Formats: sequence, structure tokens, C-alpha cells
Amino acid sequence: MSQEPEPIRVGISSCLLGQHVRFDGGHKRDPFLVETFGVFVEWVPVCPEVELGLGTPREALRLVRKGDAIRMVNTRSGRDITPEMRAWARARADELAKERLAGYVLKKDSPSCGMERVKIYAEAGMAEKNGRGLFAEALMDRFPQLPVEEEGRLTDPRLRDNFVERVFAYVRLRALVESRWTVGDLVRFHTVHKMALLAHSPEIYNGMGRLVAGAKGMARPDVASEYRARFMDALAKMATTRKHTNVLLHMAGHFKTLLDDDEKQELLGAIEDYRLGLVPLIVPLTLVKHHVRRHKVEYLAGQVYLDPHPKELMLRNHV
Repeated sequence: MSQEPEPIRVGISSCLLGQHVRFDGGHKRDPFLVETFGVFVEWVPVCPEVELGLGTPREALRLVRKGDAIRMVNTRSGRDITPEMRAWARARADELAKERLAGYVLKKDSPSCGMERVKIYAEAGMAEKNGRGLFAEALMDRFPQLPVEEEGRLTDPRLRDNFVERVFAYVRLRALVESRWTVGDLVRFHTVHKMALLAHSPEIYNGMGRLVAGAKGMARPDVASEYRARFMDALAKMATTRKHTNVLLHMAGHFKTLLDDDEKQELLGAIEDYRLGLVPLIVPLTLVKHHVRRHKVEYLAGQVYLDPHPKELMLRNHV
């Protein structure tokens, strides 16, 4: 796969970069995002409340349920700023389309930026953690396939790995659909992502195969739109040990006439050790890559699953 000619741009809540934009004048600088992730991407910071003109410091905000509606109100004065925030959020999301984002990291629990489980207060009674920030809602409605995560969830290695993988996959897919692509180009793209897609959702992968097979009889914009949605939906499904094991065994099948008995036993043993949780995924993957290079198995040599972008690999292997 060719490397992207432009920087990988990722939106982010400004406070996570250490900017003093919180309601109390503080920040929520995230060392991993600033010092590790930030080395490989170009951040596009946004603070909805400051950009709306609320100032720093400012009165805190909360989401409140009033009847069937969710309102954004000041905690002390009770001032309702919902119309202003919703209008600003829609306009800002439209502006972000020009930034060519490949992902977004939101601040958890924020009434403007929280992706999930944001507190919604009742006019009387306990708060429920089942809301979404108003800007986060507008962002995700405007860019339904964009990889989006919260900084709190990125402390989970599996969720972080999934987010990084989706960001780089989004860049590759965008490069394809923005080119003068042919059905042959789509087939090649789909082929080199086969193992990665199988590790996330074999069911969606099978449906995508039927879409690609029938692409010649469809309008190109329809093919691109449908393929993009299914591709990103598949990668959003969490890869599991079981699915990784199935992919590893599938790849091992390509070596059945190429390896001697000891080599086969070594490879299958490494896969079984991974399945049992005795070794990390990188152990059987490294052995597979060794045999791919040694025996020049071209089909596997082109798989993104085995050979991701160097920046992606470095981020995904970060501990």
C-alpha cells in the first residue's frame, strides 16, 4: 500500500492537549495523546464552549431532561443555551469537513464533548449516565463513519488498538474513493484487507464480497458509499482472540505444502499458545511473516493485517 501524501489529521477536545479551556480555567492534558499519539498525527483542537464564546473561566454546564427534550443549561443560573450550542455544533461540524479528519478524540463526561454515558439530570431526582454531548452528537451525525473515541476509553489497550487501526484504515479508504478508481482497484483494496476484516467481522466481510462482486452493475457513487459504510462498520467491531485465531489458522493453510513437519508444528503451536493467552498476538504474527518472506507467498505479503503502515504499527505496539 502506498503511504498517504498528507498528514493524518485528527480532531481533539482542546483541553486534552493541555489548553486551559475548562470551565474552571484548567485543562485535562493527556500524556499519551500529547507525547505518543501526537508524534504521528496532526491535531485539530476544538473546544465547543470557548468557541461558542462562553469564556474561561465560566459557569459550569450540564445536560437536563425536560420532558422529551435534552437541554444544556448553566448549573447555577439555569440559563438554557441549547439553541445556540446546537446551531454552533452543526456549523462547526460542517467546517470540520474541510479539515479532512481521519478520526476524533473527545473528552469523556463533557456535556458538549462526551461520546457516551454523559450525565443527564432530571428536573427532580437522580442523574442518569446515558447521554451524549451536544457537539459530539452533531459531529457523529455529520461523520457517521469517522473513527471517534473518548480519551478515557483509550486507556484500554484493545480499544486503543481498534481506534488506531480504524484511523489508518479510514485514510487508506479515503485515498481509494477520492481517486479515479476502477472496480479492479476496489477488488485489490478489498483483497489486501481480507484478513483484517475477517479479524473483526466475518459476517460483514462476506456481505462486502457480494457488494464488490456486483460493483460493475452499480453506479460508482453508490458502490463507494455502501462500501465505505460496511468497511468502517466492520472495523468498528472488536477483534477477538477467537477471530484472530481463525485468521491465523486461515493464513497457516497457505503453508501446508511449503513447510516441513517441524515448521508446521512450530507455527500451529504458536497459534495455540496465543489462543490460550500464553503469548501475545505479535508472536504468531511474526512467525507467519517470516514464512511469508521466506516462501514469497504474494497473497499474504500484501495483507494489511501483516504489514500495516509503520506509524500504525508503532502506535498499536505502544504500551
